[in-house]
Amino acid sequence: MIVNCTWQPQVRPTDFLLACGDGNSRLTSLHWSQWGPSKAVATGTSWVNDCKPYCAAGKFRSYRVTVRLDRPQSWTKHQDTQHYSRITLSYPNGHPDAFQKVMTTPLWN
Repeated sequence: MIVNCTWQPQVRPTDFLLACGDGNSRLTSLHWSQWGPSKAVATGTSWVNDCKPYCAAGKFRSYRVTVRLDRPQSWTKHQDTQHYSRITLSYPNGHPDAFQKVMTTPLWN
């Protein structure tokens, strides 16, 4: 399971918001090739606001992405439930200016 930014559990979501505060980064069209107890893998599209010249005037740009979820741990809200606690985004064909080709970050707990 993955916990979204509104603390709701999701299993194999097709869309996932990464930037909860301003909505400037989201994953869409996710197709899961693996969903197991230790990791999950999907391909999809990453939509990221380029924030040029500033975020309110920026344009959303799309990038192909591979998503990997891992590091299962107990969910703070429900200690008996495991959730993925880390996400890794890999951009095979170009990536947003502010991102690296591979980005790893913790998820909400």
